[in-house]
Parts: sequence; C-alpha cells; structure tokens
Amino acid sequence: MSEAYIFDAVGAENFDQQVIEKSFSTPVLVDFWAEWCAPCKALMPLLEKITTHYNGGLLLAKVNCDIEQEIVARFGVRSLPTVVLFKDGQPVDGFAGAQPESQIKEMLAKHLAEPEAPSLSSLEQAQQFFNQGEFAQAEALLKALLTEDNSNAQALILFGRCLIERNELAEAEQVLNAVNTDEHKHALAAAKAQLTFLRQAEDMPEMADLKTRIAQDANDDEAVYQLAIQQLARQQYEPALQALLLIFTRNRSFNEGAAHRTLLQVFDLLGTEHPLVTDYRRKLYQALY
Repeated sequence: MSEAYIFDAVGAENFDQQVIEKSFSTPVLVDFWAEWCAPCKALMPLLEKITTHYNGGLLLAKVNCDIEQEIVARFGVRSLPTVVLFKDGQPVDGFAGAQPESQIKEMLAKHLAEPEAPSLSSLEQAQQFFNQGEFAQAEALLKALLTEDNSNAQALILFGRCLIERNELAEAEQVLNAVNTDEHKHALAAAKAQLTFLRQAEDMPEMADLKTRIAQDANDDEAVYQLAIQQLARQQYEPALQALLLIFTRNRSFNEGAAHRTLLQVFDLLGTEHPLVTDYRRKLYQALY
C-alpha cells in the first residue's frame, strides 16, 4: 500500500482540501466506515489494494462516521459501508454495502483509465527476453547496456549466458571472467557451471553410444558419468542428478570425487529454491551420513 495515495483521517476540517480540491486533478474514492461495522473492515483492505493498483491515478479518503457526524449529514450517508467516487469536485458514482473487487473495478472503469504498467529497465527487459528464449533480443539490449557501463555484473552474467546459448563458449568465458564482484556470486557460479558442462560434453561420446555402453554394463561408471554430463549440457537435470547420485553412492572415489563435485555444481546452477536441489541435497546428505 502506498500511503501517499491514502488518507486515513479525513474530517470536516480537511474534507474539502483532501477530497474536493484533489478530485479536480485525481479522482478520490471516499470510504465512509465505522469501527463497529464488520463489512466496513472487510471492505477497507480491498479498497486500499485497488487504490494501490492505480499507482497514483486514484486516491482513497477514509471518513470515520462515528466521529465525523458533520460529514455524514452533509452527504446524507444512511448505511455503512458507503463508498463515493468524487471527480472534478462532485460525487459521480458509488455504492453501499460490501462489494466484490470485480464490481468495484467495473464501477471505477467508467471514470478512470486503467493504469499503465511500470516501464522495465533495459536489464529487466533483457532478462524477460532471455526467460522467453529470445536470446538475440536479450543480447542486443545487453550490448547497448554494457557500452554504457561495462562493469555491470548482472548484465555481464546475463550476456555470458546468451553467448552460452549460442555456443560461443570462449567468448562467454571471457565475459564471465570480467565479473569482479561477489554481489551476484550465485548467478555467476550458475553460468560458469553451465559453461563447464557444455565444454566437458564437447569432448565426450554421443549420448546414444553412452546408453549402449550402459545397457551392456550398468556398472560402467565412466559411461554413466559422461551421460550425466551430456544430459546437463542439454538441461536434462533430473536424470543427470539421478546418475551422479548413483555413482556417488556406489563409488565415492570415482575420478577423485567427480560425482560429488558435479552434484554441487548442479546445485549452484539450479539455485537453492529449486525443488530438485531440495530433494537431491537431502539424498546426498543421507548418502554421506
């Protein structure tokens, strides 16, 4: 809730200033309420939410009818809650009794324009493009942003991830190595982990060949590990985690602890809130202890 748009104690001494005068520039919704009125208390948070939604295009003034009898008499309020919309100094619409959000918004829509969505920064737009798989658009925005500030860590990391998506791994590594702050340590670790998996996968056999080897010998840890790396490079995280945990449980010393190291890299890549990370951290802990 933005307190700048909401006036909690409007009475006879300031009603004209807070409602009548302000309504010439911004519509004002007046909520006539009382402490003893349960529907009033249910309606008030909804009015606050709707006011905030308009982001300055609507104001809310609250009148406590137990205290402000003069205002009640002035506008002939007979039941509570009563809500009146003022515009250009005059009451233009309103309703009595608690109403659902949809009906309140429908009433307001006759008098107010829908608020514009807040504009996104270049970095936010780039992140949105990246999340939608529109990497070229994201990259164009990031290049312009980095021309102005080539030390922007978030932009560098996201630009590096765009390059990774285009398989420009050497250039991606240079970009990620240019990040010299710990402020976005997790995002950097995630991008570097993705880069590592793609680079490892380049030098490994094809997935079909690895699956054939595993079908012939399920205990071929080298093939299981390499298949997990190929899966990680293709963002097939769950089967890769299953394979890495399998290797760890049956051969903890394989390749000097490679399965354990890689599990931790995947946790960095996906982030602590990811359900797979939550699940496999628990399984790894159980395997350790």
